[in-house]
Order: sequence, then structure tokens, then C-alpha cells
Amino acid sequence: MYLEIITPDKKVYAGEVEAAQFPGANGSFEVLDLHAPLISTLDKGSIRITTNKGQEFFTVDGGVVEVLNNKIIVLAESVTE
Repeated sequence: MYLEIITPDKKVYAGEVEAAQFPGANGSFEVLDLHAPLISTLDKGSIRITTNKGQEFFTVDGGVVEVLNNKIIVLAESVTE
């Protein structure tokens, strides 16, 4: 899957991932390869991504995530790594 994490002022991450876990407004959820389309709001919390090199974490202050056609786009208010 391809993931992009974007804030109003920069692109924080762009690349292939095996899995991504998000702090959804109604609880955390994970997106895997070929996930069904969805749009969700994000609460303040940690995004965990799994790549072939291991795991990375990004802390977001809220935002929106869209999953469509094996591409994930995160529009975050702000991100700290």
C-alpha cells in the first residue's frame, strides 16, 4: 500500500507500507493491504506504520484519513515524529 501523511505546511511521509494503525475518533483501527474504502476522523494520538524495514511512529493532533484503491492519505493538523 502507498501512504502519504500531509500537514498544512509539508509532506511528512510518503512511501510503501505493509500496515498502518491510526487513532480513530471512535477507537484505533488498522489498515492492511487491499482494505475496503473508508474515511475517518483522527483523534490526537500515534500513527504506527509497518514497513519492510520495521516500524515508525508519528504523533498527530487530529485530522482525517482516507483509504481508497490501496492508497492511504492522512491529512493531519500537525505531526511530530
